[in-house]
Amino acid sequence: MSKFACDTSVIFNGLILELIEDGELGESPEILISNIVIAEIEYRTNIQKEIGFYGLKVLKSLRKLDSENIIKLKIIGKRPTREEIKMAPGGELDALIRESALKNDAILITADRIQGDVGIFEGLEVMHAKEKGIPKPKEPLSLKLLDYFDDTTMSVHLKKDIPPYAKKGSPGNWHLEKIIDEPLNSNLIEDITFEIIEKVREDDHSFIEIEKKGAVVAQLREFRIVITRPPFSNDIEITAVRPLVNLKLSDYSIDDKLSNRIQKAEGILVCGSPGAGKSTFCAALANYYLSQNKVVKTLESVRDLQVKPEITQYTKLEGSLENSADILLLVRPDFTIFDEVRTTKDFEIYADFRLSGVGMVGVVHSSSAIDAIQRFIGRIELGMLPSIIDTIIFIEGGDISAVLVIKMTVKVPSGFRDKDLARPVVEVRDYKTRQLEFEVYSFGQDIVINPIRPKKPKYKPDQNRGLQSYRKSKFKEERINLDIEVKKDRVILKAAPKYSSQNVVVFSDHEEIFTGSLSRKSEINLSLNNKEGRKILKEFDRNKDIYAKIK
Repeated sequence: MSKFACDTSVIFNGLILELIEDGELGESPEILISNIVIAEIEYRTNIQKEIGFYGLKVLKSLRKLDSENIIKLKIIGKRPTREEIKMAPGGELDALIRESALKNDAILITADRIQGDVGIFEGLEVMHAKEKGIPKPKEPLSLKLLDYFDDTTMSVHLKKDIPPYAKKGSPGNWHLEKIIDEPLNSNLIEDITFEIIEKVREDDHSFIEIEKKGAVVAQLREFRIVITRPPFSNDIEITAVRPLVNLKLSDYSIDDKLSNRIQKAEGILVCGSPGAGKSTFCAALANYYLSQNKVVKTLESVRDLQVKPEITQYTKLEGSLENSADILLLVRPDFTIFDEVRTTKDFEIYADFRLSGVGMVGVVHSSSAIDAIQRFIGRIELGMLPSIIDTIIFIEGGDISAVLVIKMTVKVPSGFRDKDLARPVVEVRDYKTRQLEFEVYSFGQDIVINPIRPKKPKYKPDQNRGLQSYRKSKFKEERINLDIEVKKDRVILKAAPKYSSQNVVVFSDHEEIFTGSLSRKSEINLSLNNKEGRKILKEFDRNKDIYAKIK
């Protein structure tokens, strides 16, 4: 009967169980586990590393195989001292494992190439355990976790002693739903956890993204899974998120004008609240740039964008996105998708890439489009802002809600009368209407973000005012609100459909501008070659209240 000594590598990746199951160690092999290996697994488990829990499960499986007389399990050697543990990074523990294998005349099984080569040099017989053959095909996943998902599930939330919940629906239109009434017991949630870790480690299309004390982030195919334990969380919890759809850029509300802008823009911010659909849009944008024969890369703390295989996804290099950026610049991409820009260092990396000539698409959490700009202010010089950001796309409910463009000019800020107060002003305009929305400028030691056309509050009969007073106010004004759309050589005034074919008088504030007739589409189409069109455009740029009354 052959004797085999295992090192930590074949325990942590579970390969020892595969070797036994496949019969590669012969019939009823004697498996030697050093106390050094046990101490290492125990240490990883005590500091709440998921790999430690997985290693412990492998040891339990070996003990079960021993009780079934499939193997003969033997624990050998002494536990390492504190000094030996401190010297582990220098290879001291590996040396002790090799020494115990040599003393017991056993074959060393390892998945560590350095450990194996040094063992051969020292005269040991070594078996290199490795994944056999070519990468495994991408077979359908089979996991207990998937039992909690259906076709409408965006994410699943599992916690010990709590019933499982799922977030169902679509971005901007979801609800939290209890899946079953029965709480999850400790054994079940641990089994789900171990199964996830086991599948991630053996699947060629999955990986562990982050592993820290009490937390692990894994990417299992399209699922992003976060597992937390004490002391980080008060109890073991699993959160699994998956994208419901993979969209193309053509699936979004993008007209030819906006499509041209996206092709020309090189400093894009995609913003929105959590769950609004920012990452889905960025994946569609990355795939679109790829189809335009651009070199596209991503820079992600957690690599979960669903992009085509031709797009390489980078994460933190040695724990730092700054290190990743240094390498990425050498790759010379045409566009980089940065998911997500959050810390001051992230904003500096984004700015550095833009100033280096790389097209950037940054993902920012914000409740409005202007909030995304505010997150840059104070982190970079105001004068550099238009060179770094030229387009802001706000995602809401899974679609494009607003698009803002940024440019620098020198002028007297709105509301100032003294011409001597002219200064550099960053203008933020609505891309569709060209309407000036905000001005950003320095005022003394402060940076001012001045809303030019603040949105008027919508009347709500059940809030602040009674229904009767709301109706009186509505009919007392007797006005027709107009939407203004500025195109290349004309201005279009649009009223509600019920006013179609009516003769109206158009006002700016209280000044009468002209008399005209609404078309069947409730529109007045004015050329900028005539004085009425030019007058309306001038009043519109001056932020005047433009409306109509029935003649």
